[in-house]
Amino acid sequence: MNDSASAPEQSRHLASAGDKTPGPAHAPGLAHNNNVCQPGSEGPVTVSISRKVKPGCEADYEHWISGVIEAASSYPGHLGTSVLRPGPATRHEYVIIYRFDNYQHCQAWEQSELRQHWLQQLAGLTEGEPQTRRSTGLEFWFDLPELPSHRTPPPHKMALVLIVVVYLLIMGINLLFGAWLTLLPHWLQTLFVVSAQVLLLTFVVMPRVTKLLQPWLFKD
Repeated sequence: MNDSASAPEQSRHLASAGDKTPGPAHAPGLAHNNNVCQPGSEGPVTVSISRKVKPGCEADYEHWISGVIEAASSYPGHLGTSVLRPGPATRHEYVIIYRFDNYQHCQAWEQSELRQHWLQQLAGLTEGEPQTRRSTGLEFWFDLPELPSHRTPPPHKMALVLIVVVYLLIMGINLLFGAWLTLLPHWLQTLFVVSAQVLLLTFVVMPRVTKLLQPWLFKD
């Protein structure tokens, strides 16, 4: 039940294909591709894994989640893990979302013996194959389920949209709650604004903005 088994296979395939390529002159398409970057400069990597848990195994699975989160947090570059319990929004599946600061650190965890040990403990707890999706940098905010996972907008479009949206959100929050926020300590004001902004971006604003701007964002 190794949900990352395909990643190493793809990496080996690309590596072997690259060995046959004499140099950059034989890959002209990459020279003008804004999504190609040097390792380490891709930004944070976000991975979501959906699993359907067998009825009656929910408690054991949540105990497993606690253990695997603790194991992952000991690896370099780990930025945190969130868990969504089954519901209509998750197609009644558990969803684990974890982040690492770059691709190399994410791969170190996903290919580790410790993770394989934890994955082996899932035998009998889940049914079907897990669904894995991953994104890097700003791509997390611009995900559309109906598009292939490799389709992402150019970085300059993502940055422009986020600048406008974040600015409007912060202005709106300050206009609505400004008078009340002045009564709070500065650190609590900042926590409230940041929390409200991230939650609104993730669950309300960006899904709708991305849908609205889809023709422009994903234009080839």
